[in-house]
Amino acid sequence: MTLAAGIGESAATGLPVARRSGRPWPGALVSWLQAAPLAIVLLCMFVAPLVFVVVVSFFDYDRLEIFPAFMFDNYVDIFTSEITVRLYLKTLEYAALVEAITVVIGFLVAYFLTFHVRTLHWRVGLLVACTIPFFTSNMIRMISWIPFLGREGILNSSVLATHLVKQPLDFLLFSDFAVIVAYVHILTMMMVAPIVNSMAKIDHGLIAAARDAGASETQIVRDIVIPLSKTGIALGSVLVLTQTMGDFFIVHLLSGGKSAGVVSAIATQLNAFEYPPAAAGSVVLLVVVIALVAAIFRIVDVRKELAG
Repeated sequence: MTLAAGIGESAATGLPVARRSGRPWPGALVSWLQAAPLAIVLLCMFVAPLVFVVVVSFFDYDRLEIFPAFMFDNYVDIFTSEITVRLYLKTLEYAALVEAITVVIGFLVAYFLTFHVRTLHWRVGLLVACTIPFFTSNMIRMISWIPFLGREGILNSSVLATHLVKQPLDFLLFSDFAVIVAYVHILTMMMVAPIVNSMAKIDHGLIAAARDAGASETQIVRDIVIPLSKTGIALGSVLVLTQTMGDFFIVHLLSGGKSAGVVSAIATQLNAFEYPPAAAGSVVLLVVVIALVAAIFRIVDVRKELAG
């Protein structure tokens, strides 16, 4: 008899109980057996490498090799280096700007799709249309910004044709502006999808009742739509935040070397075979991201909202 065929339900507790040879298995044992394959995968592919990185972050090193040790020098260097602190602040600045812009754009797009597109077919069709550009590689889409934002690119040529400026705009490419534009381009859909999912659960009768009571559109959005969409906003914020904080390619490509983030510094250390300080930087970055995500989930109790 297979395990699936032998799983029943306890009349007393309602918990799953497995039976083999007429003897019941405890429900807890069945649950552990069902979760064991995924737990093993997570242990081998996530927990073990993370533990290894944490251990290496306390090692000593020179130009040729690393030495097993237990020292805090790598962490002390991170918090006492003005350059490193500046890199963390730059990464947080990128994250804050991208977060704010994607929240606004994502909310407006989700609001339009949910409350102004009447039929489900059109709503799904427009949402799928928004995802079509993402069928292309991120690298190709990022490289495509270079001819668009360059000194002789489409945007500069269009602005020069209006005679509003006399020379090309240099800030468009290889700058923080280009990095932010690329981040917003890549990550906005990660904000739109969770917010659409939350807004789709809002009873349209509640909106109609508010309008009948004389509420303005602004009051409806402020008092009804935003509070009932905060789960989607929180989940989208987590997705955008983690992607921005952990990115290397966009900053490296579109800043033209004029800017850098924490991940760029870690990549440089890895290329120089400085594994212990790179590991320490990775651990600190992970702690910062976890703290920010925890703060978001403290503001919005996602589990409570989903259960409710």
